[in-house]
Amino acid sequence: MEFNQIFDSLYSRLEKELPYYLYYHSASHTRSVIDRAIFLAKDQNLSEYEINLIKVAALYHDAGFLIGREDHETKSCKLASKELPEFGYSEEEISKICGMINATRIPQKTFNKYDKIVADADLFYLGTEDYDHYSNLLYRELLYSNPSIDQKRWFDIQLDFLNTHKFQTPFGMKVLEPVKQKNKKKLILAQEEKNI
Repeated sequence: MEFNQIFDSLYSRLEKELPYYLYYHSASHTRSVIDRAIFLAKDQNLSEYEINLIKVAALYHDAGFLIGREDHETKSCKLASKELPEFGYSEEEISKICGMINATRIPQKTFNKYDKIVADADLFYLGTEDYDHYSNLLYRELLYSNPSIDQKRWFDIQLDFLNTHKFQTPFGMKVLEPVKQKNKKKLILAQEEKNI
């Protein structure tokens, strides 16, 4: 169960084969989710074994985009189920990994601490100063498949999302949530200014 081998195998495919218009769901997003998942797992003092499973789930969580956008979490799980046995992962371990992948499906549903870590790692940016940067990437990506989304509609989508989303890890609730609330206020203010 050598993570670096799995990472090298899949990450190079993400870099080469993901469609160019996935400005947000890119290979670098996957790398970022892995790093944040490791950070959140260490914050909870999880074992190296647990962290390894979390890293693999983070690596595969958007791999389904290699096959197609629709229901990409299910596609991600299928890829993981097909490829991970070659690296020595058991059915039980793959089931846990698929659970973590499914925890990133919107709206997020989590059933254990591992799911919560991967879910928070995936949407970590909501509670950071980089919110505008990543939301702009997501907007560009959505525009590709739905060019009719104007600024007003995008504002409504973002506000609804920020209102319904909840961080689930201790770090997320304590540190990221207050910044997310600031980002929400900034978003509302910016929209009000545009309407003047």
